[in-house]
Amino acid sequence: MQNELVLLHGWGMNQGVWQVILPELEFLHTGTVKCLDLPGYGNSQQCPQPYNLHDAAKQLSEQLQPKSTLMGWSLGGLFALYIAKHWPEKVAKVILVASTPFFAEQLEWPGIKSDVLNAFKEQLVTHREKTIERFLAIQAMGSTSARDDIKQLKQLLNEFPAPKNEALTAGLEILQQQDLRDLLATSKVPVRGVFGRLDALVPYRAITQIKALHSDFEYEVIDKASHAPFISHKAEFLSAIKSML
Repeated sequence: MQNELVLLHGWGMNQGVWQVILPELEFLHTGTVKCLDLPGYGNSQQCPQPYNLHDAAKQLSEQLQPKSTLMGWSLGGLFALYIAKHWPEKVAKVILVASTPFFAEQLEWPGIKSDVLNAFKEQLVTHREKTIERFLAIQAMGSTSARDDIKQLKQLLNEFPAPKNEALTAGLEILQQQDLRDLLATSKVPVRGVFGRLDALVPYRAITQIKALHSDFEYEVIDKASHAPFISHKAEFLSAIKSML
């Protein structure tokens, strides 16, 4: 039996984002391809209480076949790495898409500045829709097709239920605080990555640091892409994924 390819979306999103490349992935992958919503997003409205990475990842892991390939975009990449470590029988390979084991900027680690994440947390309380729109704008920054990318993302997302507030708040906490660098360094499963050189959330400088953590880590960088390379540079993204699958 061929392993299942499971797609995990990022913060504020849902499985709708994958619709742009789903037919091509189904053609490339010999097994089945499945899109899952993170707990509290899209069709997965049930949230663990309290919402934390461990319990949310456990909830997701229960929906996986053994030896799945997990492709996690952004926040979804943290979930993929965590599941691979804690429920290893479920995971044959992890593919990080514009993702990193640690999103927060620190002295020797390029990442998202803490004031950016704090601002999102504050705005989330008063202007949920606007906050998600601003996040979408940051994701497309640098991409030549930014305006079209955002429009397409919004249309795809709107086909599914809106995310729960507790999932959004917890997601920002996870992005700000979860440091999975040690977990990546000791990962027993192959880890691959696809990045955008112009990504404002996972800076290009972080990639060599990620590689230093895991000597077998292989990756490709799409030069003119930002944080959503599978939307802005679909053909190049699929070409990179083909070799990783």
